[in-house]
Amino acid sequence: MRIAWVGGVEKSERTLEAIAAEAGWEMEFHAGHVGGRGEEKLRASIARCDLVLVVTDVNSHGAVGLAKREAAKHGREIIVTKRFGPARLRQLLVERGLSLAS
Repeated sequence: MRIAWVGGVEKSERTLEAIAAEAGWEMEFHAGHVGGRGEEKLRASIARCDLVLVVTDVNSHGAVGLAKREAAKHGREIIVTKRFGPARLRQLLVERGLSLAS
């Protein structure tokens, strides 16, 4: 299973990847920049993933809108939230019944 994370999390990527890996998931990160090839990369990331997490506090309106449209187009589950960090990711995975090391 794969999660697409849309929004600037450069400082937390390794922590988030480790939490997801504990539950058997892989993570892809997109900073939310849609200029240049950013739009193409975001579309491809969402197409590959099972779950899309969009953090609006650190994202452009364009990236949020594009992520929503692409998730709907590909039938992907999407969570749009103002803030989302390692603790919330852990909670989300536990709520889905995935076993995580404490």
